[in-house]
Amino acid sequence: MAIIDLNSDVGESFGRWTLGDDAAMFESVSSANVACGFHAGDPSVIRSTCEKAVKAGVVIGAHVGYRDLAGFGRRFMDIDPMELADDVVYQIGALQALAAAAGSRVQYVKPHGGLYNAIVKHTAQASAVVDAVKSVDPNLPILGLPGSEVLRLADNAGLRAVSEAFADRAYNPDGTLVPRSQAGAVLNDPAEVAEHVLRMATEQSVRTIDGSILKIRAESICVHGDSPGAVAMATAVKSALSDAGVGTGSFL
Repeated sequence: MAIIDLNSDVGESFGRWTLGDDAAMFESVSSANVACGFHAGDPSVIRSTCEKAVKAGVVIGAHVGYRDLAGFGRRFMDIDPMELADDVVYQIGALQALAAAAGSRVQYVKPHGGLYNAIVKHTAQASAVVDAVKSVDPNLPILGLPGSEVLRLADNAGLRAVSEAFADRAYNPDGTLVPRSQAGAVLNDPAEVAEHVLRMATEQSVRTIDGSILKIRAESICVHGDSPGAVAMATAVKSALSDAGVGTGSFL
């Protein structure tokens, strides 16, 4: 049976504010991108999320981002590369400690939001992220968009570069994600999302926003945990993959 990794952004609650149903998402996904406190998450949320992941047998990854709680890490920040590298190291380290307290460990890194999108083309910031990950643990893979600068630099640095696709996001013809500010950027119909993922997993392609078909190779597919109806979409995706003879499991 073919296997594909399903990942989800989780641990994005903060204090008394709750976002998403992480425990329910863990019933469908195989990898957890845990917020490390800079765009969302606090120590108690992080530890609780790790404990839930351990209980569900889900792999833990560091979801690092800009220091931007107010903007949920989705705004670009023109930050000095050295400062950015230190911020990434700090976030990985925090999650490593809390994951260990929950009886697990961090096994990969996936940048979040504005940082994720910036390092598709922003060489200086992409290099800072790669340098940070390598300085902490050169065995940690980095997830990123196919053809992105961060994956190119990760590969050059001897890190494992893992390409990912998005179940609930629309694509431009050049392979980049349609900005959330544009209509149709976020998919929310479970059937449409399931069809989107099936094409990615079985045909290595995606239908873009203009209707054209783009070839895309992904080792992992993200289903956002904070989207409306996220649990229903994740359930539909896993069911559709299973019906097509595709299992789910970590890319590691």
